[in-house]
Amino acid sequence: MRIGLAFGDVRGRAPLPEITRQIQEAAAAGADSAWVTHGVGWDALTTLAVAGPAALGIELGTAVVPFPQRHPLVLATQALTVQAAIGNRLTLGIGAGIARMVSTMYGLPTDRPARRMREYLEVLRPLLQGETVDHHGETYTAIGAIDLPGAQAPSVLIAALGPAMLKVAGELADGTITWMTGPRTLTNHVVPTITRASGSRTPRIVAGLAVCLTSAEDAVRARFAEQFALAGQVPEYRAMLDREGADVADVLIVGDEDSIAKQLTRIGDTGVTDLMLAPIGTAEEQARTTAFVSTIGG
Repeated sequence: MRIGLAFGDVRGRAPLPEITRQIQEAAAAGADSAWVTHGVGWDALTTLAVAGPAALGIELGTAVVPFPQRHPLVLATQALTVQAAIGNRLTLGIGAGIARMVSTMYGLPTDRPARRMREYLEVLRPLLQGETVDHHGETYTAIGAIDLPGAQAPSVLIAALGPAMLKVAGELADGTITWMTGPRTLTNHVVPTITRASGSRTPRIVAGLAVCLTSAEDAVRARFAEQFALAGQVPEYRAMLDREGADVADVLIVGDEDSIAKQLTRIGDTGVTDLMLAPIGTAEEQARTTAFVSTIGG
């Protein structure tokens, strides 16, 4: 199981130079991958274009870019531009976005997210490969091609939690990225559902979870529960927490070195291929956590 680290909004507000420094630090420490989250702050792809050239030897991914407000021709152009900037190390993670935000902030429809994702991928994947598309579909019209010299098509993962979206991920993407999904749900729902949908292919399954190396476990859990309370009310995440029989603080990976190592082993036993860990807490806690988890990948 490969171990990567998450950066950006999920770890709290930070200036772009600080995020760049954090990614460089993770690369130097030996992390397998660095993932930039995309909320209402920094643009994930642009952040990678800025930080990536100085963070050598590490996979760089988005987790995840919402697609509803980005036409596939626009996203394909941006992704391939980033590929050229960072030496073709991009893994493009995309998602339907949190429905409540997409509808209220952008006034865009959020019905049938799996159907919309399926059609989006049917257009995006050929564009990333340099193919010409002439698509007139139910939710998208796209005509054209993108040819950027030296930019290779990135691997595409999608944020998939429910059965319908996991089926799309298995059939049309290279895998999935989850968030705040516990080991029981990964074992019994996510891994078998996407594996069945993938047929003969082996899907990549990136499990995203927050982590904190600390001796004050109860205090950190309480603080995390308060800071991420709204996330626990998001229907997409709430459904996975209910499957787990848990709340947000229960899926936090927290404790001393031995405890965290055991928790990571348990996640690895679910069948996921990657962990995307988001160090949380104070700057000191995040630095200590980053240094530790960067050394235990495999």
